[in-house]
Amino acid sequence: MYAPSYLRLFESGELEKRAELLAAMARPCSLCPHRCLAERSPGKTGRCCSLLKALVSSAFAHFGEEAPLVGSRGSGTIFFCGCNLRCRFCQNWEISHNFETGNALGEEELASLMLSLERQGCHNINLVTPTHYIHSIVAALVIAAGKGLSLPLVYNCGGYERADVLEILDGVVDIYMPDTKFFDDRVAARFVNADDYGTRARAALKVMHSQVGILKTTAQGIAYRGLLIRHLVMPGSLAGTRDWARWIASELSPDSYVNIMAQYHPCHLAAGDPEIGRRPTSGEFLSAVKEALDSGLSGRGFTREM
Repeated sequence: MYAPSYLRLFESGELEKRAELLAAMARPCSLCPHRCLAERSPGKTGRCCSLLKALVSSAFAHFGEEAPLVGSRGSGTIFFCGCNLRCRFCQNWEISHNFETGNALGEEELASLMLSLERQGCHNINLVTPTHYIHSIVAALVIAAGKGLSLPLVYNCGGYERADVLEILDGVVDIYMPDTKFFDDRVAARFVNADDYGTRARAALKVMHSQVGILKTTAQGIAYRGLLIRHLVMPGSLAGTRDWARWIASELSPDSYVNIMAQYHPCHLAAGDPEIGRRPTSGEFLSAVKEALDSGLSGRGFTREM
């Protein structure tokens, strides 16, 4: 059986050192590319509008994620409130844009939540939007590992990450699951809270791939390590599917697991927007898939999901 890499770090004492390093970066905060240096105290929150203590919206065995994560027993998903991107079209805007909902959990409570998901039989611990709380998550992981947690850790993020912070997570995270929203920084600046999104996301994906490689699964098809990339097709080819596919195939691997998703619909501030105020047509989606295949990707992930 596969042993999560963080167990080796825990046994050597290195995991606790990583938690301490991240805690020092959280106040003043420089955990994400914004580096807003917020104190993260009442009235002094930064770009993610979050305090230091992790705010959790919900946690449960999720059966709506990608097949290699869900398996037969579900993905042990923890939804964190707040976000450093706050996309205009966010489908989870009630959680990511509403910073007063959810339950503030200490590290002991967060560790107990992870262990509870393991007892329910989940295949992994799936951290949704973890970037701004990674200091608290790793500190909780130290506690949970000491109490027997042995599930792969999934870092389910928006793709806007500091490469050097990801280096601290080397050996902590087993499965990276980033979004690839917009390839072009200028396009991204119109719809997300970052004018360098594409550049930062590409740098982040390179680090992620260097740490965990392509997605690896058991004989039963359950993921235990690797990179799983999500790409949401946008109306008018705004997301740059062809560019992303070419870049992933050439800079990472043609066998990268890429989920090309068709479920975009105008949520939150996107309704009525002349560019993103509609769903992509079926023709736009099928063209995006063809572009991805023509660009050199093997189709691993998205052809099966279709």
